[in-house]
Amino acid sequence: MRELSGIIARPDGSLVQGRIAFSSRVERVEALDTPSRDYVLPGLIDLQVNGTHGMDVIDATADDLTDISRYLAREGVTAYLPTAITASLDTLAQVNRTVAQCRKVNAGACDIAAVAGLNLEGPFVSPQRLGVHPRLMLEPCGESLERVLAFDQLRLMTIAPELPGAIEAIGRANSRAIAVSIGHTDATLAQAQAAVAAGARMFTHVFNAMRPLHHRDPGVIAAALTPLPAFAAVIADGVHVHPQVLALVYRARGARGMILTSDKVAGSSTAGARLNSTPNGNRAARMADGRLAGSLVPLLDGVRLMVNEVGVSVGEAALMAAANPAQVLGMRDRGQLEVGLRSDLIVLDPQLNLKAVFIAGRELE
Repeated sequence: MRELSGIIARPDGSLVQGRIAFSSRVERVEALDTPSRDYVLPGLIDLQVNGTHGMDVIDATADDLTDISRYLAREGVTAYLPTAITASLDTLAQVNRTVAQCRKVNAGACDIAAVAGLNLEGPFVSPQRLGVHPRLMLEPCGESLERVLAFDQLRLMTIAPELPGAIEAIGRANSRAIAVSIGHTDATLAQAQAAVAAGARMFTHVFNAMRPLHHRDPGVIAAALTPLPAFAAVIADGVHVHPQVLALVYRARGARGMILTSDKVAGSSTAGARLNSTPNGNRAARMADGRLAGSLVPLLDGVRLMVNEVGVSVGEAALMAAANPAQVLGMRDRGQLEVGLRSDLIVLDPQLNLKAVFIAGRELE
């Protein structure tokens, strides 16, 4: 059994000075005065990873996904969803098979981030809000929907609620334990609210690829900023959403209503994309016409940005990047440092630099 002392993130978003004891599961969390000022947080859970280090999920092999899992673990992510954007159903079926193969090969591995399933960011998206997605014009009904719902690795999918059949599709997905996120959408406020009432659990990268917020036509963003059961997921890289706007989302939804995702892409190899240089370095990829094509920074950078530039506490950031994503997926065994849960945890120094990663209680070398 291992023990760590420091400032421990609690399941309610608070922080407590104390000590945590763990093996493969958390054995004990106790409050006591210790000299350590390191932070002990649950391992991060990233619901939207399109690629990293030159590898795209859409055309990855099982070995590629294993490499992605290895890279992410060393960035503090202990579980994630490989994410595919809009593509032909045959292509998406192949991605599903690759995810299944990767999970089978790596079952029980404690040196890489766990692949928690598949996230489909398309193909049921609005032709008016494609972002960098191709225009396939598929609707969430009929044969297209049946094929997608049959993907055995599917855990999360984005649907534009204004599309024909969307509300019924949300109910169908929920009945199969597939979470639905609202995104790439031109939905009205009423359409977005109807989707949440039907069971949608999240909004995909709020503000990006959405009908803009207008004071007389509030649209989907107003729904995302309202205290609803669906979480407002944001890309906190400082490029996709300005830190001051992230602060507005935080004031509207609070830590319990937000999720941080990386929306990470392969990098400089992303087809047709170039790097966007900022004073903080390359943080996002853009197409030649300026459209954003995903982020280039780890999820932990989003945690740091929320703490340092938005003003949330480290414990609140842990809610957004671990506990809330786990809740979307119905993962009851991780995302919090609670007795009996899996010992996926990370240690940060007082400046929020990553010092250690533990997966099922084993420290990464």
